[in-house]
This record gives sequence, structure tokens and C-alpha cells, in this order.
Amino acid sequence: MKKVYVFLANGFEDIEAITTIDVLRRGGLNVQTVSINDTIAVVSAHNISVMADLCFGDADFSDAQLLVLPGGLPGADNLKAHSGLRELLVSHSAAGRHIGAICAAPIVLGNACLLDGKHATCYPGFEGALGNANAVGEGVVTDGNITTAKGPAFSLPFAYTLLQQLTDADTAQQVKDGMLYQ
Repeated sequence: MKKVYVFLANGFEDIEAITTIDVLRRGGLNVQTVSINDTIAVVSAHNISVMADLCFGDADFSDAQLLVLPGGLPGADNLKAHSGLRELLVSHSAAGRHIGAICAAPIVLGNACLLDGKHATCYPGFEGALGNANAVGEGVVTDGNITTAKGPAFSLPFAYTLLQQLTDADTAQQVKDGMLYQ
């Protein structure tokens, strides 16, 4: 089963994380949530407490096909400050594996120079933190192994795009149909 890790930091954007987890699990993927805190408890940007499946230090990411970064503030800044996550993203990208980041979270990829020369999108106002990316205003953008999305309203299209990348168009369409997505 394909393995996906969704990274949660205090201040993550609720809809971006939970929607992505939900869609990918509906599509049959093995999704693990990872707290970058010292405990599995994480508090969202809108003060919702969640329990991650595991802590960053307890995980072995060698089986990861996709790493996902939800946005939100200060969640994206907290992800950006985590040196272990940065190293993981760099090595994961170098191996050609998939990475997804939505809203403010593409700044984490920009900080790691993973968007250099790539088309990317983000929440308006964060374009300057994308490094040497070609910032575009589209809702969801895939360039090579990296998919970025603009913000909360694009949570479903972002998740469906990631699902299709790891499965196929039929599986993604079945999930869309089951969720009554137009």
C-alpha cells in the first residue's frame, strides 16, 4: 500500500490537513499524520486539538511516496523551522518522490530551494517566499514531483490531484463521485 505522511505543526490550517487526509484515505492510501511537536498533540490554527499518528522523531520515512504540508499560520512557519523536516523534503525530492504543499506551506519548499525553476502557487502575499519559483496564480499547480495549491478553497482539488498522482484517474474520479464533487 502506498504510504503518505501529512505533517502537522501547531497552527496548521484545519481544512487543508483534514480534507487531504480524508480524500487520500478514501482513495485507499495509507496516510499517517506526523506531529513535528514533541508530543502527538497538535493544535490547529482554529484551536482544534488533534492527535497525530506519530511524532517526527519516531517515524521511518523510507517508505514514503508522498509528503504533504498543510498551510496555516503559524503552522507553515513552524514547519519551515523544523530542520529534520527540511532534510527529509530535500532527500525525498532528490529521489523524485511526490511532495504536496498548500496555502502558506509552499514557503517551506521555497526555503529549502525545492521550488527553484518550478511553477508554483501559494496563498496570495507569500509569493516572495517561494525562492526562485515562477509564482503563478492558479489554484493547483504540479511541476515535476511537486504540487502546490493556493489556499483553503482548493483543498479538495489539491487532494484529488495528489490522489490521482499516486493511484489513477479512475480512482480519483470514483472518490470525487462518492463525495458528490462537481
